[in-house]
Amino acid sequence: MLPAPAATAPAGALGADTGRANRPHPDASLTDPGPLDGFTDWIEDPRGGRFARSRLRLSGMHCAACAGLIEATLRGRPGVLQAQVNASTQGLVLDWRPEAVSLEDLRQALSGAGYDFSPDLAGPTRALRQREHRQAIWRLFVAGFLMMQVMMLAWPSYVAAPGEMAPDQAALLRWGQWVLTLPVMLLSAGPFFQAAFSQLRARRPGMDVPVSLGLAVAFVAGTGATLDPSGPFGHEVYFDSITMFVAFLLGARYLELRARHRAAQALEQAADALPQRVERQDQQGAWAWVAVEALSPGDRVRVSAGQRVPADAVVESGIGAVDESLLTGESRPVAKQPGNAVLAGSMNLGTALTLQVTHVGEQTRLAGIRQLMAQAFQDRPATLRLSERVAGWFLGVVLLLAGGAALAWQFVDPAKAVAVAVSVLIVTCPCALSLAAPAAWVAAAGQLARRGLLLVRLEAIEALVGVDRVVLDKTGTLTDPAPGVRGQWPPTLEPDDRAAAIALAGRSSHPLSRALNAWLGDSASSDDAWSIEEFSGRGLQGTDAQGRCWRLGSPDWACQARVDDERVAVHGPDRLADADHEAEAEAEAADRLLDPRIVLTLDARLRAMWEIDETLRPGATEAIADWQALGLTVELLSGDLPRRVGDVAALAGIHRWRGGASPEDKLAHVAALQERGHHVLMIGDGINDAPVLARAQVAVAMGQGADLALSRADALLVSERLAAIGDALRVARRTRRVVRQNLAWSALYNATCVPLALIGWLPPWAAGLGMAASSLLVIGNAARLGRVSRSC
Repeated sequence: MLPAPAATAPAGALGADTGRANRPHPDASLTDPGPLDGFTDWIEDPRGGRFARSRLRLSGMHCAACAGLIEATLRGRPGVLQAQVNASTQGLVLDWRPEAVSLEDLRQALSGAGYDFSPDLAGPTRALRQREHRQAIWRLFVAGFLMMQVMMLAWPSYVAAPGEMAPDQAALLRWGQWVLTLPVMLLSAGPFFQAAFSQLRARRPGMDVPVSLGLAVAFVAGTGATLDPSGPFGHEVYFDSITMFVAFLLGARYLELRARHRAAQALEQAADALPQRVERQDQQGAWAWVAVEALSPGDRVRVSAGQRVPADAVVESGIGAVDESLLTGESRPVAKQPGNAVLAGSMNLGTALTLQVTHVGEQTRLAGIRQLMAQAFQDRPATLRLSERVAGWFLGVVLLLAGGAALAWQFVDPAKAVAVAVSVLIVTCPCALSLAAPAAWVAAAGQLARRGLLLVRLEAIEALVGVDRVVLDKTGTLTDPAPGVRGQWPPTLEPDDRAAAIALAGRSSHPLSRALNAWLGDSASSDDAWSIEEFSGRGLQGTDAQGRCWRLGSPDWACQARVDDERVAVHGPDRLADADHEAEAEAEAADRLLDPRIVLTLDARLRAMWEIDETLRPGATEAIADWQALGLTVELLSGDLPRRVGDVAALAGIHRWRGGASPEDKLAHVAALQERGHHVLMIGDGINDAPVLARAQVAVAMGQGADLALSRADALLVSERLAAIGDALRVARRTRRVVRQNLAWSALYNATCVPLALIGWLPPWAAGLGMAASSLLVIGNAARLGRVSRSC
């Protein structure tokens, strides 16, 4: 047993933009301030008024420096409060005032730098990706095809013996290479030059600067050698190196583009999961097919076998099973019967179900999961930010190194000065360095989402690595969130008592309140005459129309006075009081009265009492054993009575536990653990867990937790399978290893190839091949996170 610690906003759908990426034409969805639904939230400004926070999808980005350039460009525009870009997923979160600037104006401002954006919705984003993919394929095809032609023209100069090729033949071959290289420079390499110009103009040089500088120097030198082989540029041309480098670099960026698009498509699966039409019952009782957008809360719909559920709903009739793997990662079908909740996007696998809609559109859990995933991918962990800063400093060193190499070779062998400078610029391009961390974070977040753990902050992956202590709540976290009432006293409630219990329990989302509502067989009261307040970890207090004070909750809080010597007995639903057993029932009740589950009091006098069965979540014991096998210490903290907490802890295999802990006690205990140097992972559910969730290094909220608890969490366990926590710890540890491997490889690659380029042993084409191969290796290594084994 643990010792007690010392006290201490929205409107319409959007269409796709079919304009060119670099020269966008006005889009109605961007020029009209009205249709912002689905990708814009309205935030209250502390200084008064409100502003829009829009989620947008970018195109045209190639490196981490592009993110800083886009942010600087947008922040300099009137009406823009904040702009945050994630280079990994090309996402943009924009805080702006629609009355001061339009999205189309901001889009035009970015078009001059070679970037474009669209609303982060399935339709416009898919069109933007398709356009970006077509352009990438076209540029890669032009570079690859012409590279082969240039290599054929360059090959004779490599194999011909000195004096074997006539000067006019050599000149013809050089001019042929120049003509074939020109489209590569203008079309395929055009985005490099445009981005480099924008970066220099914004004083934010990125990887496109050394790439463009190397290409420009090599092309100018080759052009000079073509015009005058005996001139200052010598007779060497670099057109084969130029075309090969562009083809290699575009190939690497194409593979990176495909990886980003796959991540974006994973986010859109949630939106595509909803059906287009559904059967709805009208007021006359007839069934008719309507669009999903026409549904409203309270509608009755019918979902046949093989159809997806169109909205969050409750089963009214029918018994079957649904596949919720898309939402929770749980591969097994989940049984459903009348009264059970079903989620939008889940697949009905059994007989037809009649449902009553509770939430539609952006209020469904499906939409919330998609928004949380987008929010998580927008986050920039500390390691990612560090790699971006290192890449920026590294770029300055590269430019100085290339200039110094060219100057030094002017005294050694002027004919090689240009080739050495170009090789240094190309081989030191920090593509792999900038991709080292982002590729791993995105792959890890996607892997965890598929396992049912949805990250709200990518930073949680870093924090998970250092966790050595797991603290979890009991009710609704370790135990099943849907407990059942086992017994009630008195067997038949007075009408006032029943009405009070329904009114109080109906105002709370706590699992015990939901269990009591299910037992009483009524829905939440909407009587405005009641004034109800919830006390975290204790219960609910309400005043009825007559001014009487009712309490529903734990007995030590609800009673606060000695219970009168009443005849009380606890009876299950199938037990009836019998005169012959009255004495035995009273003795049993007196014993149970010291440890009830829920009591209802009126002015501190006991009116009713309910006992509730608690069972562990499926797989909870195995999950805790797995955490302990990973070297973690597991603790159970609960506000429930110590005897009950001890019983549950023993059943789950937890050796450190404490009962009767208030929210303040939980917070003090976690703070004490942190002061002793422990890194705490807190798992909770409910409003009373919100403070301690906010304090822990990593906070995980159960999928059905209260909104306040979710807002304090770093991750959301949508699968409600505690085994996903162990998977997350393994993924986090492997992610750290992959990031370190990527960074080490980038450093080793530069430490090996830079000296080779400086001494002239690495020609430009080989430098381009090495740079592209380095980037591909980093991306491929990060992709391994998608195949995590239990032993990692």
